[in-house]
Amino acid sequence: MTGPRRDPDIVRPYVRTGGRVRPRRDVRLESVVIAATGPVNDLGPDARQVMGLFAAGRGGLAVADIAAALQMPPSTVRILVSGLVDTGHLTSPTPAVSDRPDTDLMQRVLDGLRELV
Repeated sequence: MTGPRRDPDIVRPYVRTGGRVRPRRDVRLESVVIAATGPVNDLGPDARQVMGLFAAGRGGLAVADIAAALQMPPSTVRILVSGLVDTGHLTSPTPAVSDRPDTDLMQRVLDGLRELV
């Protein structure tokens, strides 16, 4: 029999996340994040790797794309991204606010226009 596996590239997920087992924010695999400005020198090696993906001039990246690019478990990347959003290194674009008027109002306007004809 062989001894325990000693692969230097294998790091347990809880070590990568600083012991956290859940993201603090609702970060999903389809969530898109954008790099904010700020120093990355104070970050851990895995967080620096995440931020390094944005240094290549890429725009927003989905969490699933980050996990694939870094070959890390998606659950680990969700926790890392959540931490980077908390520290202000990453941000999530806000959805556009719908300025469309109410459909009842539009129907009354249409009815009023028809009465003019």
